[in-house]
Amino acid sequence: MKTQANKRAVILVSGGLDSTTVLAMARSQGFACYTLSFDYGQRHSAELLAAERVSQSLGDVEHKVVTLNLDSIGGSALTDTSIAVPEEETEGIPVTYVPARNTVFLSIALGWAEVLGADDIFIGVNAVDYSGYPDCRPEYIAAFEDMANLATRSGVEGQRLTIRTPLMDMGKGDIIRAGIALGVDYGQTVSCYQATEEGLACGRCDSCRLRRQGFSDAGVEDPTRYYQ
Repeated sequence: MKTQANKRAVILVSGGLDSTTVLAMARSQGFACYTLSFDYGQRHSAELLAAERVSQSLGDVEHKVVTLNLDSIGGSALTDTSIAVPEEETEGIPVTYVPARNTVFLSIALGWAEVLGADDIFIGVNAVDYSGYPDCRPEYIAAFEDMANLATRSGVEGQRLTIRTPLMDMGKGDIIRAGIALGVDYGQTVSCYQATEEGLACGRCDSCRLRRQGFSDAGVEDPTRYYQ
């Protein structure tokens, strides 16, 4: 019988602030963490390098990078360089939304979890300080979890999978305070939508704005390296 101390979990790690905090939370709960990142055709590879750094520093068991070509579909400023990344707040769902991204990511995480015999997948989605993406909402996560338990052999055989979203109802400042309490070094993370390959942030995109405000709300010095 599995105990919390030896339970395996798949953690989606982008290299950003939220997913790094989730990894630290999962570790603190005693999970053996298998971290999963995606080279999906995004604008830069700095976040993938950050994902590797934080996975190692927070003591993952294994780090896997899966290559996808979502840039062949396009439709997002993050995968199509002909679409500019907004540097001002916009109304509605922004063009940085990547169609079906979390559905694809969670589906692959689901497959790896089944192979590992893991009952838990952690993802750093948030419905408070976020950009309004539809696949970050609690009703989406609940629907995916229901689907996952219908779609897998382990689910059909009674080994229920849980999608864990510990940040869902937390503000960015609260997330940062929680991560610092768990020893997270946010200087290792990259959140910027248009970071340089060295990981320098623009300071103007939506992700940078939310991150900067989060450090201000937390009353913590922002360790982000900006290029302007």
